[in-house]
Amino acid sequence: MRFLVLGAAAGGGLPQWNCGCPNCCDARSGKIESATQSSLAVTLDGKDWAVLNASPDIRGQLQNCPQMHPRSLRDTPLASVLITNGDIDHIAGLLSLREQTPFDLFATSEILDVLAQNRVFDAVSAEKVTRRPLHIGRSFDLLTGLQAQVFPVPGKVPLFMEGAEVKTDLVGEQTVGVRLSEGSKVAYYIPGCAEVTDDLLVILQDADQVFFDGTLWQDDEMIQSGTGVKTGRRMGHVSMNGDDGSIARLQHLGAGKTFIHINNTNPVWQLDGPERAIVYNSGWTVASDGMEIAI
Repeated sequence: MRFLVLGAAAGGGLPQWNCGCPNCCDARSGKIESATQSSLAVTLDGKDWAVLNASPDIRGQLQNCPQMHPRSLRDTPLASVLITNGDIDHIAGLLSLREQTPFDLFATSEILDVLAQNRVFDAVSAEKVTRRPLHIGRSFDLLTGLQAQVFPVPGKVPLFMEGAEVKTDLVGEQTVGVRLSEGSKVAYYIPGCAEVTDDLLVILQDADQVFFDGTLWQDDEMIQSGTGVKTGRRMGHVSMNGDDGSIARLQHLGAGKTFIHINNTNPVWQLDGPERAIVYNSGWTVASDGMEIAI
């Protein structure tokens, strides 16, 4: 399996259009690299690719990666798209894939219902783009020879569907992780996760590679930075740091570990910062746009 990080950042990207935090200022000045919104591509043969989550930045992402360019007059190496939740930064890119080129669209029935309830997504022609409902725990071919399964992870409904009471520990079809295998190696993609539960630790035991939610370094990061009023838990994201953070909870996992879906405020963007050093000394890498990983 070969993976290509199309976008490493969380919703809003780096720099975020309306943010003057230190990371965003450094990205604008070129001190650190910019990053587009979270999306990951995978292939077995380098010819046919599946994209995991359709970022609002997907047009530019495909343009920036020669592997994803058309090979003839009307063509795409993109064979399928899989959506892990209904967040805007994971579904809005579908609207940029509406030019009547066939591909398979995989998502749970609950996520497909989110798309069906918003008629703007009718622009992605159902005659060309086949909706394929996923069932928790049931294997399917994401690409020829590439088996996939989705499984529930703690999360919440999309922001635009929140009501007066918000539950951030829902376990069901609204937020899923993805298991990928070609028969000998196993990879997991979990860009949104509210808690590293014991059940999740059991699921990940056979992993050779994990791409995991790296939204925030600490739970009150946005409050402390003055950029927001919500904690990571309120947004449905476990933090990297802390006793119950992903670094500590996944420390014994004998796999390649890469943080993806990283918020613009997260100090791990700083290459020479202490947080970055902790991440790398703990056996993790930090995703960047255009990064390639093969297992």
